[in-house]
Amino acid sequence: MGRTSRKRRSTVANRAIAASAALVLGGGGLIAANFYASAHEENSTRRSQTQTTAAQVATIDCPDVGNALTDVPDGARVGVDGELANLDRQITEAYNRLATTRDAASRDPNFVQNAILGPLKDKRAAVIDRIELIISRVGGTPPDNLDSLAPCTGRAADQPQTNDGQAGDGQDQDGSGQNGDGQDQGGDGQDQGGDGQDQNGGQDQGNGGQAGNGPVADDFVDITTVQPNVQKPQRGQNASRGSFTSSCGTNENGKFNTDNVIVAPGVSNGAHHLHDYVGNQANDAFANNDTFANAETTCANQGDKSSYYWPVLRVQDGTNEFDANADGGGKEGNVGRVLRAEQAQITFVGNPQSKVVAMPKFLRIITGDAKAFTNGDANANASWSCTGFEDRQLTDKYPLCPDGSKVVRTFDFQSCWDGQNIDSANHRTHVAFADPATGACPANFTAIPQLTMRLVYDVQRPVIENGQVQNPFAVDGFPEQLHKPITDHDDFINVFDENLMNKMVDCINSGRRCR
Repeated sequence: MGRTSRKRRSTVANRAIAASAALVLGGGGLIAANFYASAHEENSTRRSQTQTTAAQVATIDCPDVGNALTDVPDGARVGVDGELANLDRQITEAYNRLATTRDAASRDPNFVQNAILGPLKDKRAAVIDRIELIISRVGGTPPDNLDSLAPCTGRAADQPQTNDGQAGDGQDQDGSGQNGDGQDQGGDGQDQGGDGQDQNGGQDQGNGGQAGNGPVADDFVDITTVQPNVQKPQRGQNASRGSFTSSCGTNENGKFNTDNVIVAPGVSNGAHHLHDYVGNQANDAFANNDTFANAETTCANQGDKSSYYWPVLRVQDGTNEFDANADGGGKEGNVGRVLRAEQAQITFVGNPQSKVVAMPKFLRIITGDAKAFTNGDANANASWSCTGFEDRQLTDKYPLCPDGSKVVRTFDFQSCWDGQNIDSANHRTHVAFADPATGACPANFTAIPQLTMRLVYDVQRPVIENGQVQNPFAVDGFPEQLHKPITDHDDFINVFDENLMNKMVDCINSGRRCR
């Protein structure tokens, strides 16, 4: 299902957004589709509209090479992961160039293609060639047409196309597709100041947000306007009905870093955004299984040394945080005051159709997609809601909660395992989601305890006025993802000892609630 219609504030706003959505950037240069120029308009007017459309390139959309690498030989993994990290770095650098040259782009309709996208394609092609060589050297076969993923495009700051389904499937779930206050995207077209400087109480008039890369007003919805949408499969006779809770705190230790040891091992700042960590205290880019096994844990039960980590939530109130001038922080558009969750509830539950088996030690699972705004919603999975309204979940909107209600982030991890691997080349294919209708695992997959996480934040409701959002909260992310809520995600590395894992499985399969 495509995006549902939204109320428009004015004809001018309609035209700006439609022109922005009509952008096509390809090998032939920038093509600005001007649907509003009649045959009688002056050439100067047409040139002006073309320049305006050029300035409305909000971000850079690059195909995700990592998702295409489903079969990488073990001997090539380290080298391939390093090159994938190089691709992420290249996109970040290209986005930063885009963000700091909006004035030049507004004056030259070919600027973005010639100065940013063209060079980026060449750099990506060189990295992809190296990835293919690394795989071939150890006897592997690179995917066909991998080089076709080198070109990137420019795009406007609209939401990704979505599909029909229930919460967690990545579709527009606000019930009406509207932002709850009848207002539009709040200036997510061209940068009004030309240089991205603050124009309106800390809100950039281009892509919104304290750093000029989101969020915008249309990223928020009043939770009271959303219809209940949570559906769960019926339990069968063989369902595993118990649960196991691990209490690991809310990062009182202040353990943060911008690494991601799952997707970018050995690469500092591999995530390009800041993570909260609870549980295992040794997690950084250079940790290995032995490191995890010998580390300390914040979990009350010391048999759980698992690592639970997620991107921090910030309120963009003008605060210069400790990382304001650091990679992954202010240098990459992740700005504002870091919020610590009031609650971080970690619970493992069973399967609606079968008993569960123990997770293998050091199993890695990523749920959600940090690049879902540009990748699309296929792997989007995190949900947003408010206390008292958790029968309605949002994937592509942040909730505006009423007085007395708090913001909730929810993560339901993949709960089916291939029975063999603790990780996979794209960090996804070794685990799978159960069927949302029946709860059954796919063929050749086995049910394991499902990790569910619920983070609760006490954050003041942002104010939306004149299409602008003041003091918004937003999840940290890659700068080109514009802090969209659909990019939220969560990571888990299983470091339960064998006795505690067996206890968990027994509790879940026997229908008991254990800690």
